[in-house]
Parts: sequence; structure tokens; C-alpha cells
Amino acid sequence: MIRERAYPVEPWHVRETGLDLDVLAQSESVFALANGHVGLRGNLDEGDPHGLPGSYLNSFYELRPLPYAEAGFGFPESGQTIVNITNGKLIRLLVDDEPFDVRYGELLAHERVLDLRAGTLERNVHWRSPAGDEVRIRSTRLVSFTQRAVAAICYEVEPVDEPVRLILQSELVANEELPAQAKDPGWRPYSSRRCMPRSAWSTRTVAC
Repeated sequence: MIRERAYPVEPWHVRETGLDLDVLAQSESVFALANGHVGLRGNLDEGDPHGLPGSYLNSFYELRPLPYAEAGFGFPESGQTIVNITNGKLIRLLVDDEPFDVRYGELLAHERVLDLRAGTLERNVHWRSPAGDEVRIRSTRLVSFTQRAVAAICYEVEPVDEPVRLILQSELVANEELPAQAKDPGWRPYSSRRCMPRSAWSTRTVAC
């Protein structure tokens, strides 16, 4: 259950002032972004921990047969299951070779704000690594309403007190494993190898 005090009442904003890992799946639904073409669940930028990872594309689904012991007139012959597209919202951060993970080190501050007027999800984090290095992280995520196929993330990292070595890794993950939904009678697992990579290329080299 999500506690009310985690979401102060504000006009045009849904603000989460802490991070409760016990209700992570619910908060991912609250902070989801979509424009009718692309949909992104409100997973943490680093990917883990997560309740249910999700990146979706309109009209991208899997057809499955619906068998019946005794079929009747008007019974549907097939069903549709929305499937994940390649997850492109993962950003891994290493602080002096230590991966940023809210479960380790010390989470000094964590806030997420869904701006219903601007259509953006902003996240602010103050984290201390197990080695004692502190960083502030700010990320802004959006899906475009003017260019419906576009989703974007702005990711900023600021060292606190002293310089540190930072490494950022942006990832694309296909065929992401999903947790089983055994209690849901309508749930059906996806068929294996949903997305088959054919080729990959880059038009330019980006150096940080």
C-alpha cells in the first residue's frame, strides 16, 4: 500500500518525496509516460531494482490462440498480449568504479516529480557510495507529443565535495525477463525470442 504522505497534494504535479522499494511496481505505474504511440513505465533510470520493466509501442503485440473445451458461436479464436519493445531508457552510472544502486551505499535524498502540464518526469537523487563518494543526480524523461515516435532522457551528474571519476553507460536491452504473474488468471507468458536482432549500427561516434 502506498502511504499518502509520500505524495503531497500539489496542482499539476505528482511528487514522491522518498523511495519505498516495497511499492516500487505501483509507483512505476504512477510515474509512467505515454503519448498514445510510445509508453514508458516509471522505472528507475539504472534499471534495478524494478517492479515490472516496461517499454511499449502502439500496435506491437503478440497473437495467441484461445483454446476452448467447448467452443461456441462468437467465441474469439485468438487473444492479444502487449509485449515489451527494446528497453532504451537504461542509464548505468559508475562512481569511481562503483555502480550507482539505491540499495547500496546511502540514499541521502530521493524525489520524483511528474509534471502533468509539461509532460515530464523529473528525478533528483543525492547518493553516497559505499566508499564515501557523494553525487547528485538529476534526470528528466519525456515522450514527445509533437513527434510521437520520440522519447528523450536528460541525465546530469554533479560530484559533491570532491572530484570523482564518472562513467555513464546507455544500454539497449531486448527480451527482458519479466516477473511471473501467477495470481492473474489472464496472464500468459510470452513466447520465447520475441525480438530477434538482425543488425545494429551507429552513424557517428559519441565521446564523453
